[in-house]
Amino acid sequence: MNIEELYNDVERDLRIDDTELDLESIRTPQIHNKYLKLYTKHSLQYKKLQDDYKVVYRAKWEYYTGKASPDVYRENPFDLKVLKADVGIYLDADVELQQLSQKVAYAKQITDYLERILREINNRNWTIRNTIEWKKFIHGD
Repeated sequence: MNIEELYNDVERDLRIDDTELDLESIRTPQIHNKYLKLYTKHSLQYKKLQDDYKVVYRAKWEYYTGKASPDVYRENPFDLKVLKADVGIYLDADVELQQLSQKVAYAKQITDYLERILREINNRNWTIRNTIEWKKFIHGD
């Protein structure tokens, strides 16, 4: 599921039909369960991507500092002698690390968004209750 699909699902799922507030209240646990499952799945993916990034970062660090195995340099030669202070420049500019960093950032955004959605779902019954009270007030009950 990409973030656009998630936005559409949330918009559809969190819409409250104020003509059927009883059904909306009953639907809240189902919606919560759906987004809790998504949150769990995406937060685990996010953690895995963070760990993958660390592994690739270390390999790239070894590569740029000249500490990688000779097999690595046979496959992908690197003939420069990089000063310790300049290694960060090469790591920051490494395309593979940038791509993985973007994936990590994307996964973090989805996880953060799902966390906020879960908080909103937790407030849903409060919103429904206030809507009922408001309707009672308007009708003089």
